[in-house]
Amino acid sequence: MKKTVSFYTLGCKVNQYETNAMEQQFIKNNYEIVENTQKADIYVINTCTVTNMAERKSRQMLRRVKEINPSAVLVVCGCYAQVAKNELEQIPEIDIILGINEKNEIVQIVENYMEKMAEQDKRSQEAEIDDVSKQKEFLDFGDVTYTEKNRAVVKVQDGCNMFCSYCIIPYARGRIRSRKIESVVSEIKKIAKEEIKEVVITGIHVASYGKDFDNENTSKKIRLIDLLEAINKIDGIDRIRLSSLEPTIVDEEFATRLSKLDKICDHFHLSLQSGCDETLKRMNRKYTTQIYRDAVATLRKYYPEASFTTDVIVGFPGETDEEFAKTYKFLEEIDFYRLHVFKYSPRRGTVAEKMPNQIDGNKKEERSNKLIELSNSTENKHNQSYIGKTVKVLFEEFEDGFFKGHTTNYMMVKVAGEEERSDKFVNKILDVKIKENNDETRELIGILS
Repeated sequence: MKKTVSFYTLGCKVNQYETNAMEQQFIKNNYEIVENTQKADIYVINTCTVTNMAERKSRQMLRRVKEINPSAVLVVCGCYAQVAKNELEQIPEIDIILGINEKNEIVQIVENYMEKMAEQDKRSQEAEIDDVSKQKEFLDFGDVTYTEKNRAVVKVQDGCNMFCSYCIIPYARGRIRSRKIESVVSEIKKIAKEEIKEVVITGIHVASYGKDFDNENTSKKIRLIDLLEAINKIDGIDRIRLSSLEPTIVDEEFATRLSKLDKICDHFHLSLQSGCDETLKRMNRKYTTQIYRDAVATLRKYYPEASFTTDVIVGFPGETDEEFAKTYKFLEEIDFYRLHVFKYSPRRGTVAEKMPNQIDGNKKEERSNKLIELSNSTENKHNQSYIGKTVKVLFEEFEDGFFKGHTTNYMMVKVAGEEERSDKFVNKILDVKIKENNDETRELIGILS
């Protein structure tokens, strides 16, 4: 009988990719993947440390799975484990603590642990965590094709050199390390053979892709646009979606070359964090609101139907009512499709943690609610403008009487149907005429055109 393993993943698309890679390794070694609500022999919690909430969810989940099966082997890995090993060692439910790099060898580590515990009367805790700050090469998982969805996340870069004053990630992930173009292309070609139509290009700081190659003796500097041009040539892939980008990567050359790639999705998640220059400076962001404004204008020139989404932090230390008002006004000006709003969360060891004028939690909540209300309003406004239009939708799933999927510019579209017709919808790109918008769920509803 196969041993079972269950995963719980927190955080970004990079973590999603690495979970897919670990799941693939277990499957190759004759394990069965089960839901994290089911009893399993092994539980793997792939943690995040971006916010206090992410860390709290990690701790809650590891205690919950031990309640499901007290005898299970519990593995905690990822960013939280990388930076808070000493904290996790105080939690007796955890059996194995792994950092970022150790994910690559998780099956062997777990099997070695289980063999050792079988020979002992008492279980012990083990930890393996490399110092990622000294790592210079991208750690390649090989060709990862396993995914539970009909879009595949592809990790092309790791690490960050930006050191924003609020962010712990450079300490958790190390310096920038890019994946060789040949390796990325090889993986996506295999993904295409699995009939997956969309790939999401992701990394910790994707805009830095290739900069670490500059020290190599090459006649030409390699950048993200060069990688995207290579991916665009791969047969069988219909859509290339970009994860979070920095506005500093967008110039006329980048936008011109990008616009010639017919598979690029016209959805840009352009990182902002604040719409106030004073706040951006304290955050140690490497751009101003004018640079951001110009980046959006450049992309809109080539992609008139593009949707823009972004992340915004409210309640950053020293953020006055006046500064928040500037951010609100800037968000209205840019006219985003959707905002991802985060209340500032102090991260131990960062510059911002020690800044004066920390903001009261009630004030953060108030500002967060204002931006969420703004986001919901602008999303509905954009959705309303699509009523009567025909759009191409990649359908992903059947849920509650509807087939659901996304347009290239990341609008959620639903078409009523019966689950028995899934083969006619799921993983298909179909023309849909939009009939209405659900203001509550902010989902477009249409019929096949």
